[in-house]
Amino acid sequence: MDPFEAGAGSILKQPKAVWATAGASVVAFMGIGLVDPILPSIATGLHATASQVSLLFTSYFIITAIAMLVTGFVSSRIGGKKTLLLGLALVVVFAGLAGTSDTVGQLVGYRAGWGLGNALFVSTALAVIVGAAAGGSAAAILLYESALGLGMACGPLLGALLGDASWRYPFFGTAFLMAVGFLCVTAFLREQPKPARKTSLLDPVKALGHGGLASAAISAFFYNYTFFTVLAFTPFVLDMTPYKSGAVFFAWGVLLAVFSVLVAPRMQKRFGSLKVLGGSLVLLAADVLVLGYGDHTTAIVCTVLSGAFIGVNNTVYTELALGVSDAPRPVASAGYNFVRWFAAAAAPYFAPKIEEWTDIHIPFVVAAVTAVIGAAVVAVRRRALTHEAAELEPGHRTEDGVSAFAD
Repeated sequence: MDPFEAGAGSILKQPKAVWATAGASVVAFMGIGLVDPILPSIATGLHATASQVSLLFTSYFIITAIAMLVTGFVSSRIGGKKTLLLGLALVVVFAGLAGTSDTVGQLVGYRAGWGLGNALFVSTALAVIVGAAAGGSAAAILLYESALGLGMACGPLLGALLGDASWRYPFFGTAFLMAVGFLCVTAFLREQPKPARKTSLLDPVKALGHGGLASAAISAFFYNYTFFTVLAFTPFVLDMTPYKSGAVFFAWGVLLAVFSVLVAPRMQKRFGSLKVLGGSLVLLAADVLVLGYGDHTTAIVCTVLSGAFIGVNNTVYTELALGVSDAPRPVASAGYNFVRWFAAAAAPYFAPKIEEWTDIHIPFVVAAVTAVIGAAVVAVRRRALTHEAAELEPGHRTEDGVSAFAD
């Protein structure tokens, strides 16, 4: 049955609690790409260099990575609703403070606090949506995927619309929207039962002892370096107004959403998980290489097109991570995300540094190489990943896939 069709299992027939959590999830994912179109404006307004402003991503994702070891520990003790509200409250506070920054150092610090709040919220939101949704996990997961895609698409657009007046306004706007989300979750979401077993801080690290999960995490690490080179460095290369840059990354986000939710499942069903992932990584490598050496129009086209490959990769990677080991899914996901988010922190810092040391083309050469390395890890470690791959071979697709941002 199509989950978009009307009926008990429809994605559209959900309790208010699910819609409240999904709506807040949209805003949470908007925060990732929100600063994209205003990075040059922030650099100008705070008299900062591109490498200094890129630390907005680095601080955010370093804290997000470390927080992966904490989120399960917290939610298994205080419950899903309280964890969501704690995360939302932190985002409201630190996003608001970010808008008051007078120096790039202050802004980077506030983004770190924002990253902690976002990690607590995002890591818990999927479990809450699945637990509260009507019609089983398939509709709930698709709803979460849709929230992710909508957030990734609308983040740059909101950043452009508000940032055209002042680079500070997108931060205030996010704080306001997350405050609305806080009120909605408070009003509509009931506390869910706590898990029977409390998660320890070291459980995600121990889960990485499984060869398949470690392989997926290492490959995703290299892929994420490529992903966040595109997301954090390309705005400086395009050098466009906030409106134009926001439009480019909105189109990028739309492709990401469509290919993550609609295209990736169909491709996996026909070709199998590992073939789709390996092919998509190689195509992404070619795309960023052309982006780095093409003219301005080519760079715009390749930036938008990269959203398609990134959407496919995001979905397939997390399905592998969650299905390849016997660890509980929240624990496996936390361990996997703990590894891969460090690349999301590294790329925004190193890409502008590499440009300073060499020229504007080389950061994209490095990004292309890391994507190929990610594909090579998948090929070399195919045996370790075949358990999940077998389940996702044509005609045997599971319904357990969730987004790569699901924790």
